[in-house]
Amino acid sequence: MHELRILLVEDEAAQRKLVAGILSAEGHQVHPVGSVDEALAVLEKRPIDLVVSDWRMPGRTGFDLLEEVRARYEETAFVMVTAYGTIDRAVQAVRMGADDFLTKPFVREALLLAIERAGKSRRLQHENRRLNEALDERRNLVDLVGRAPKMQQIFRRVEKLATTGATVLIQGESGTGKELTARAIHTLSHRVDKPFVAVNCAAVPEGLLESEFFGAERGAYTGADKNRVGKFEAADGGTLFLDEVGELPLSIQPKLLRALQENSFTRVGAVKETRVDIRIVVATNRDLAEEVAEGRFREDLYYRLNVVPISLPPLRERKEDIPILVKHFIQLHSRKHGIHVSKPPSRVLKYLCDYHWPGNARELANAVERLILLSDEGELSPEDLPAEVLGRGGARHGETRFTIPPGGMSWEAHERDCLLQAMEMAGGNRRRAARLLGLNYKAFLYRLEKAQKEDCPAGS
Repeated sequence: MHELRILLVEDEAAQRKLVAGILSAEGHQVHPVGSVDEALAVLEKRPIDLVVSDWRMPGRTGFDLLEEVRARYEETAFVMVTAYGTIDRAVQAVRMGADDFLTKPFVREALLLAIERAGKSRRLQHENRRLNEALDERRNLVDLVGRAPKMQQIFRRVEKLATTGATVLIQGESGTGKELTARAIHTLSHRVDKPFVAVNCAAVPEGLLESEFFGAERGAYTGADKNRVGKFEAADGGTLFLDEVGELPLSIQPKLLRALQENSFTRVGAVKETRVDIRIVVATNRDLAEEVAEGRFREDLYYRLNVVPISLPPLRERKEDIPILVKHFIQLHSRKHGIHVSKPPSRVLKYLCDYHWPGNARELANAVERLILLSDEGELSPEDLPAEVLGRGGARHGETRFTIPPGGMSWEAHERDCLLQAMEMAGGNRRRAARLLGLNYKAFLYRLEKAQKEDCPAGS
């Protein structure tokens, strides 16, 4: 039986001491208390694997404690013990979430068997939950990558490659989901329980790249007052993701190539080599073949990395995925900020689907987060979208002004049309419509009421 952290709740001191002694003798870590309130105080301070609780106690009962445990500590196992055992109470305890039920007086073996069963039950539930979460994550990866034909083809490739150890080169514009794809490869592989270590090659100064990759021995350079573990060593057994690999300077490329070929490296300042077992996934928004031709990237390193390429299309080439991504980002950011958001209005989705998204999915995620943060009681409004998404971005850069038609125009009709369009865009919300037109609220109400009176003259 595994060693467990057990909370023993028993109001009779002699019985509490006896049961605690039995459990401690089996190697368990026991925390004996005499009431429900004391038990809850212990649960708040330290992790508990299993609660063994008497049912009838002064004040709050074991059922009260069971209810609290199931509501707040879902992973904790629970065994109910009582001298007043009946079938009805046993059924009630199980329905409330107890893993087992013991009736006093009980023998030592019955207690230990109940604890073992409860522990196994909770472990199985935890394992099932972990597997379900892994399946959910897998499904989420499918949704995030997208349902467009191009993305489904890419995901099928990701699933196939995940079971191998091949080096993968992910190419695509900024914001297309290169790191997400790398994480999908790791998550769907047998290395999922090992580290996923990401390095942004463009963010590390050239002078620190070697120690960042391979680590350093104490005293190897000024300020190295202790041994430092590099990213290669930290990723041992798992996946090392080198993002923006096209930004690597030529000076570090030969050492990286050797580490990839030999699965070993030497810490800065060390003599002995360190061997590792890692999966390499790299990403870049540059054309590495062109970088090789220009002499900015080693040809041999390029061929070492370009074993299996994956090219991610920009969002503008898979616009059918935008509604799926919008739904995902709404769920993600509404949970993050604790804001309940209603389904986005069709006019909001139209603006989002019509925009060309030069920043790809990352720009879309930022726009959706902005919508949520600026929402009025969870209602998303197009006026809260960035100006460029609304098609008004050029106005800040000298966009052509409105031109009066050669034959003249009716100002009242033009103003009325602007007011009605603003009301339509704002979904009937007058304050939002006023902001769309750059008017203060009172001025907007005055103009709107005036336009409505002109539409419905007195006596009509």
